[in-house]
Amino acid sequence: MGEEKILKKFMRPVRSFVLRQGRLTKSQAIALKNEWPVYGLNGGEGGLDFKEIFGNNSSVTLEIGFGDGVSLASMAAQSPEKNFLGIEVHRPGVGRLLHLIKVNGLTNVRVMDEDAVEIIQNRVQKNSLDRVQLFFPDPWHKKRHNKRRIVQPDFIALIASRLKLGGVFHLATDWEPYAEHMAELMLASGEFKSLSKGAYSPKPSDRPTTKFENRGIRLGHGVWDLLFEKV
Repeated sequence: MGEEKILKKFMRPVRSFVLRQGRLTKSQAIALKNEWPVYGLNGGEGGLDFKEIFGNNSSVTLEIGFGDGVSLASMAAQSPEKNFLGIEVHRPGVGRLLHLIKVNGLTNVRVMDEDAVEIIQNRVQKNSLDRVQLFFPDPWHKKRHNKRRIVQPDFIALIASRLKLGGVFHLATDWEPYAEHMAELMLASGEFKSLSKGAYSPKPSDRPTTKFENRGIRLGHGVWDLLFEKV
């Protein structure tokens, strides 16, 4: 699908998230005030220049919807040689990640408080990402709401256009019908191939267990990881 068609499809999107802001803790508020000028990226126009943003040519991982930021901060701490960009609309989560960046002395993380799809469309340049992570997105359980799921054919094509050749799209969910939905669409895409024999892969050792994942496990849910390489 051509870029123009993808953009038209997303011009008036159905939101794939529900904005639940909640209250900021004291540490989150302080982090937003003090750390955002250093590690936050404001909305705007023009392509993101990752070499300028991070000050190096290292690989870039984009995480869409990082939640409370704990797993992203952990991955960044484990891999200081890599760059991480996290996008999240939940402001307390943004504050939490900024706090974790500060207390852990992380220099390889940047944060955006924006709609991820719009940023990917308008500011992430083609063939610029090494990895995209989408962990435990809202499954929109009711059938009439399934169209709100972020993983749709046009979204997959958009992600493919921003990944470098050989880049990886890593998805994870604890909702089996959504896992099946993801698997069907990713296997049908001619732009990706699975890194496993089937659609599902073992959980990578470098993916920390998230708060949402633990909640699902307590409820008796399974967890499905899907890792697909751009070809």
